[in-house]
Amino acid sequence: MTFSTLQILPLTQAGIEAAVELDRLCLGGMWSLQGYQRELDSPNSEILVLSLPWEGKDNTIVGIGCFWAILEEAHITLLAIHPDYQGQGLGQLLLYSLLEKALQRQLERATLEVRASNQIALSLYQKFGFKEAGRRKKYYPGTEEDALILWCGGLNQPEFNQKLSSLSAQIFSRLAKAGTWQVEPIAF
Repeated sequence: MTFSTLQILPLTQAGIEAAVELDRLCLGGMWSLQGYQRELDSPNSEILVLSLPWEGKDNTIVGIGCFWAILEEAHITLLAIHPDYQGQGLGQLLLYSLLEKALQRQLERATLEVRASNQIALSLYQKFGFKEAGRRKKYYPGTEEDALILWCGGLNQPEFNQKLSSLSAQIFSRLAKAGTWQVEPIAF
């Protein structure tokens, strides 16, 4: 099978079961079907998927990201890429898309929690300007692992827009050089 383009779209009702399955695979079932339904129904939630339209089949969701718009803040609640597609720049593309969506909502800052041991995710977030702002002790059930609270301010400042533009060019260049992905223009 081959695919034509990678699409970045809002999650729809039709993709909710695939989102739950990807969540189970990547995050151990952080959110249930009802949890995703709540996100779809909430005007304060932005939930995006990376989707591959396969020839002759329904789209396959390979990535999912969400943030809650709380006052002037984008609280990123999840970011996951299917294990078969990790290490190819798709996490960067999805985080970039979430931050673009936050800018459209005129949000001023972004925050999230990440496992203290997740060096790959920490590196990704730091690339986008997130800094450690605190720690939540024994945050993750079952492991009692700490979460780092990351923060990125000034989303509405020209410096951040320049950084995001530069990162965008790097992301799309990397995907194009790989020769595997053709990314459909992002239009929310």
